[in-house]
Amino acid sequence: MPETTFKSTAHLQEGVQVKVRSRNFEITVDEPESLGGKDTGMNPVELVLSALGACQAICAASFAKKFDMTFNDFWVEVEGDLDTDGFMGISDVRKGYSEIRYNIHIDTEEPREKVEKFVAFVEETCPVGDTIANPVTMKLNDIIIESGATSQA
Repeated sequence: MPETTFKSTAHLQEGVQVKVRSRNFEITVDEPESLGGKDTGMNPVELVLSALGACQAICAASFAKKFDMTFNDFWVEVEGDLDTDGFMGISDVRKGYSEIRYNIHIDTEEPREKVEKFVAFVEETCPVGDTIANPVTMKLNDIIIESGATSQA
């Protein structure tokens, strides 16, 4: 498959709530009350953790047949350490995660060595894991000033 461009739009709603759309899907993103939100959805940093776990699970499902790997269940628990003082400008610490840890649970009768090779492949193949673990170029294309216009919320 050639290089593919994925897109999403994040539209600020009331307070810090955001409606995010990609393709035909929409999710609500918000902050917990302790961070100024109304707790109507996961916050962006929770979504990063969720994206990592989901990506690893999708990789496992997509490549199980290639590895002749059978399992009854597969899930990933993900947690990360983030000092909110960086985001709030209270101290000069990194604004993003300082460490992300995860446990991969796999309900299988396969031997441990086979499972370890499969999990190593999943870790190497996961695009979200690669994006988090390695620097990625981010660039602002443009700032578009909308004078009196309202886009769809």
